[in-house]
Amino acid sequence: MMILIVDDSKSMRMIVLQALKLAGLGDYRTLEAENGREALRLVKAFHPDLVISDWQMPEMQGIDLLRRLRESGCTVLFGFITSESDSARREEALAAGASFVITKPLTSRSFERVLKPLLAEI
Repeated sequence: MMILIVDDSKSMRMIVLQALKLAGLGDYRTLEAENGREALRLVKAFHPDLVISDWQMPEMQGIDLLRRLRESGCTVLFGFITSESDSARREEALAAGASFVITKPLTSRSFERVLKPLLAEI
């Protein structure tokens, strides 16, 4: 399994990597992108099984990345990790095709609870 982590903050990408490891999600490889444009290129080149993205990023927001992927016919499992916790943002993400939204602060338990059932379907 391949997981693409998209966040403009290197330290946040490291936190996500650590949470994935602690969640015990099995064997996987990871790719990292600093923004939506880079992520779009990596999705097309490497076809990851899962994209975990921040919402707020320079060059291309996470929601715009998701919309571009869905418009192109890409059905990759996609979810957000965001500090935005309002229900309107969550509804927007789900309506655009996201499978999950995890609100920061991120924990390995939140990954385990949300991702294990989704990854079992892959």
